[in-house]
Amino acid sequence: MSTLTLASDPKDAAAVEAVEAHHAQLAGELAGRVAMLVAAADRDPAAADEVRAGLVAFCDRDLLPHAVAEEGTLYTAARDLPEARLLIDGMLAEHRRLTALVDALREADSAVRAAADGRALQVLFEEHLAKENDLVLPLLAGAPDISLADLLGGMRELLGGGEEAADESTGGGCGGTCGCGGSDDAEVPELDVREVPHALRHATVFGALGAVPAGRAMVLVAPHDPLPLLRQIEDRHPGVFAVDYQQRGPEAWRLLLTHR
Repeated sequence: MSTLTLASDPKDAAAVEAVEAHHAQLAGELAGRVAMLVAAADRDPAAADEVRAGLVAFCDRDLLPHAVAEEGTLYTAARDLPEARLLIDGMLAEHRRLTALVDALREADSAVRAAADGRALQVLFEEHLAKENDLVLPLLAGAPDISLADLLGGMRELLGGGEEAADESTGGGCGGTCGCGGSDDAEVPELDVREVPHALRHATVFGALGAVPAGRAMVLVAPHDPLPLLRQIEDRHPGVFAVDYQQRGPEAWRLLLTHR
């Protein structure tokens, strides 16, 4: 049964969808940045430090504030439900572990250690969001005495700006794993998004591109011509990324995206 079916009010159902869309945005961007860090640690430890700094900045700007906002709204309301008390205690404990992993990433003394901490952060965060989507949100949406729409009240930390969620509905293709490297094709890392869940694809690419410094590039491998995604990249970063098709199907489209 979907959270839409369980929601006690249409506005609450819309609020659930907005939170889940923001979760997909956060998870996708984190995945893209971590993939870049892992690849950089393997190829160019010096470049990995710059990628790590960008990942930490993303966590400080978006991921950790999201967790704090949840504690003051969703978790506070859910903890009043007897059936959710132990669940929320566990979710709060996971927030502490997420914060500890961000701190470990911030203080990592080697590229390999930073990559390991980043990957651990990604795995825990994705598992954490799955519990929120599958357990916490349905409980709140189905509670007749709780209005999710009123509770959230347009909070950016929980609902996001909506741009990425809207972008996903256009269909585009992209995502996967990646790294960082120079413009020399032999050294350019590859981001293959064919196995990335559709809801995370665009955010994963945006996160990866955010970790590509000027003068560097990455290769994007997509299951089809990602024209909607390319339009979104240009809208977000006008004139910043040059696009060169290296392969046009039939099973994969390969594009070199160079940060000018």
